[in-house]
Amino acid sequence: MCLSLCSRLCHWGPLVALGIVKWVSLATVYSNTMYWPVSAGWGGIVNMLSFLFFSSLTTFHFFCAMCDGPGYLPLEWKPDNEKESQYLQFCDTCQGYKSPRAHHCRKCGRCVMKMDHHCPWINNCVGHFNHGHFVAFLTFAVLGCAQASFVLAMTLYYGLNRSWYHYYGTGDEPKITLTLTTLLVVMFALGLAIGVVLAVGALLYFQMRSIWRNQTGIEDWILEKAYYRRKDTDQIFHHPYDMGRSKNLQEVITWTCIPSGDGIEWSLRDDSDCNKYTLTIEQLEQKAEKRLRTREYKIAKVYSGSWLPFWSMGCKVASRPPCTDEPRIRLKLGDTVKVTRWKKFWLYGDKVNCEERMRGWFPRKCAIEFIDNGRVKESKKSR
Repeated sequence: MCLSLCSRLCHWGPLVALGIVKWVSLATVYSNTMYWPVSAGWGGIVNMLSFLFFSSLTTFHFFCAMCDGPGYLPLEWKPDNEKESQYLQFCDTCQGYKSPRAHHCRKCGRCVMKMDHHCPWINNCVGHFNHGHFVAFLTFAVLGCAQASFVLAMTLYYGLNRSWYHYYGTGDEPKITLTLTTLLVVMFALGLAIGVVLAVGALLYFQMRSIWRNQTGIEDWILEKAYYRRKDTDQIFHHPYDMGRSKNLQEVITWTCIPSGDGIEWSLRDDSDCNKYTLTIEQLEQKAEKRLRTREYKIAKVYSGSWLPFWSMGCKVASRPPCTDEPRIRLKLGDTVKVTRWKKFWLYGDKVNCEERMRGWFPRKCAIEFIDNGRVKESKKSR
């Protein structure tokens, strides 16, 4: 357990996240001793205790989300009824089937139950068993930093205007003295606190929206494609797990942050058109269409796998990378890649004839497309 915790902590994400929490917390506690000290009465006591409450719960839920983990499917998992495996995707890495709502995380190396996304800040996936703790961590981080922003801003205001209040004030203003060091510490903490409120607040909003709809970040993409596939038909695709906001919230938000269910079997909406394999069947159909769209490209220019290839590919390519943390793949002359996704300056696909499966993004500029039984045409972006 200790070894697992240390391996999770020894990563830039948790170290930076905990560093921000502690820096803001210590700076705010220090500022409170001057701006609204405990000795000032009940107001100062409540202000200090409420901030310590938010800070403590932020740290507690952070460690719970990181250490509890999302829950992983057993290796070589398969449904009890083997006939139902035809409705499920097979994972080559785990050598088992993916249960409904499970997805393989290439960073964790396992199939994750109800995977939402891999979060670098907790160095773990957000999924079935830690989703509640993750949302609680975001909530208390935003509340604590909102309070910290106010306290730190007022500390700076009164500290920088101390001389004016000394001569023209009523005498009831907070007596705040800031040295150069403490001034810089408080200013930096204020910037961090405001940044957390804005950035983490936005993430909290998107997380709550997903919970209201009972769909993960990955399922958002699946459903978007499902609706697009049916836009010109009379068919309507119903998300099988959307049971209404109240029931959706109860699946994740609980007092103990322990979710309902085992992560394999899921409650469904009251709809005769839906069953437990509705979404997995849709995924299989989308995968089949994806294979039909696949195009082969031959590499005519070496690509190092750099995320920002300014020197080799130019500013246009480097300044417009795909907005994703998916990998880039190293390519050499003569390599063949089966491309399944296209952007203006980048392509995504699987490298052919390599020992291990390699897939990721690479610049369109270095690729030539195969067409019509071996003929090739130069990519528009490589001309």
